[in-house]
Amino acid sequence: MMSGWSHHWVSKWKYHFIIPATADGDGQLGADVLLGRNDHLLHGLIHSNGFGHLVVLRGRDGCSTSLSGCDIMDIWDRLCYALRARAVSVVDVSQKRSLDLRLLLGVAHGETWFTRWGYRLARGCFSVSTSDYAAAIEALAALPVDYLRSRHVRRVVTVYRRLSNKPLVTVREFLCCLLDWKHREPPLSSPPANTCTRLQFMLPKPSVMKSVRQRPCRHFEDVVDLLKCRWSKKRLINAAEVVVDRLLEHGNGAEMTRQAVRDAARGAIGDTGLLDFVIKSLGDTIVGNYIVRRLPDAETRVLQFSLEEYEEPTLVDVEEECTPSPPVVRWPSRVDVERDLRAVCRAMVEARTEAAQAVLDCKHWVKWWGLGDESDDQLRFFIEWRPQSWEAAELTRPMPPGEIVVVPLHASMGELLVEAEHALRDTYCLFGGFQAEALDGIAGEKWDPVMLGGAESGDTIGVYGHGADMETELRWQGGLDIWEVRCVCGAQDDDGERMVSCDACDVWHHTRCVGIADSEPVPPLFLCVLCGGALMAAGPILEEALTVPIAK
Repeated sequence: MMSGWSHHWVSKWKYHFIIPATADGDGQLGADVLLGRNDHLLHGLIHSNGFGHLVVLRGRDGCSTSLSGCDIMDIWDRLCYALRARAVSVVDVSQKRSLDLRLLLGVAHGETWFTRWGYRLARGCFSVSTSDYAAAIEALAALPVDYLRSRHVRRVVTVYRRLSNKPLVTVREFLCCLLDWKHREPPLSSPPANTCTRLQFMLPKPSVMKSVRQRPCRHFEDVVDLLKCRWSKKRLINAAEVVVDRLLEHGNGAEMTRQAVRDAARGAIGDTGLLDFVIKSLGDTIVGNYIVRRLPDAETRVLQFSLEEYEEPTLVDVEEECTPSPPVVRWPSRVDVERDLRAVCRAMVEARTEAAQAVLDCKHWVKWWGLGDESDDQLRFFIEWRPQSWEAAELTRPMPPGEIVVVPLHASMGELLVEAEHALRDTYCLFGGFQAEALDGIAGEKWDPVMLGGAESGDTIGVYGHGADMETELRWQGGLDIWEVRCVCGAQDDDGERMVSCDACDVWHHTRCVGIADSEPVPPLFLCVLCGGALMAAGPILEEALTVPIAK
């Protein structure tokens, strides 16, 4: 259930739509088997009241062999439209190559991946509003790229400025350039260099231009082509990138033993055989913009891994007018671009930490269809239950949205009343024995046409009656328990984030806001700031009151 929809009535039916990751051609998969797995390419859920949730979506990065993420999303969107879904929510935690797409695409294009299909921000977590989200996006997008404190980023900015012939001033411009570069093909051949024939004797001879590196090195992609193993080239390159990331986290230029590298990368690479094979093959290879060195320690003879920043050799040409020309730059590969994207995002987060966190805290998105523009000569109304006074006293949450009822143009008031009763009884557990008696918001007798009642298609009509089961526990989607949320961040409602309740006042707070990390368990006894402060203030008084005087 999406955060903010916990006050909806519990529906009698819900329908699951699943595209399994692997299809069993010899037998059918049962519902218990399908619902017990979380590796599906698509798992969508629609309640009988028309509200649904996109639970899981995986494309080719999620082991899909034929359908991309966009293809699967198109299927789901058309399915929701065909079934007349009213609204569908999604929790956007999508990542690609360890990049949060809602941060990357939000800053680069001003919209997330799901925005292409009409999804809009429903609400932010930790009391982040839609205006806060928009301001954070613009603050990150307008950040000058030259302000990023990363030598790697400053170096690649120069490369892409030269290749694209664009100034690339802001982070948004640079990210858009990188995203576009992923789909560019390198030129078939580079233009010949013009040199000054009169000064040929002054140019260095090829035999003199030697590498200053310790050992010759090759690109890891080229090394992979010569290796014979059971893993694909893509998996080998991805594993090599993970190892380089761990070395970067340890510090550029710092040395790590083979065992330390292995332990650091095991969390991201589950296949230890693959990990050992890649570590063994990484020595003196170029991965992205770094050279991986593997040398034995001078004293212990233990292999040590370290990184060096890789700089492409440049060729200095002399034009006929004897003026220097810019050096030749190697065309970045797809792997290079993805590594540069990660580096820019890391530097951007370091430069604007609060703004980046505000964007990452906005993960609840929703698409609304509404009634739509139908051309079938039908009348459509939202039907809301009007509880009696004693029933209203039992309701501790706001009323949910009304149920949609469709009647012909010539329908009477009585027929609308019957349809309203059937809609509530067939949809919700609370109204299993409900009997409608009267309508509110439309005038006329039961035999009068609806068209003459003063209401138009799309209006909200109330319905009175009796028989609602006020004893059932299947009342609200969020359960019968009422949470009082009053966090220091300003949140006053459950937003789906991890929370802890104060053992003194029963008020709920975000664990992150009270200093409890997500990796840490909730303490057995927790007191909020107010209760803890009051207890500390009352400490001396309690100590004095509980102290037994010594008899003289």
